Amino acid sequence: MTMLTHARGSSQRPISSSERQDAAGADAAEARLAKIKRFGICALTLLLAGGALTGIVALRTIAVFHSLNMSIH
Repeated sequence: MTMLTHARGSSQRPISSSERQDAAGADAAEARLAKIKRFGICALTLLLAGGALTGIVALRTIAVFHSLNMSIH
């Protein structure tokens, strides 16, 4: 028994089951936060891509109207 406690060191105390659960909960919370952050970045990327595509279509439409000498008013 002294060999087991000696290997861990005299300043360290045994980890209780509630501390293990807290550590597991903290890891789960970090994973959840990372998943939410990844989802947010993907959603923002899709919105920006959609905005860019809309802008490109609008510019092409204006170019076509201008080349056909049509007035938008």
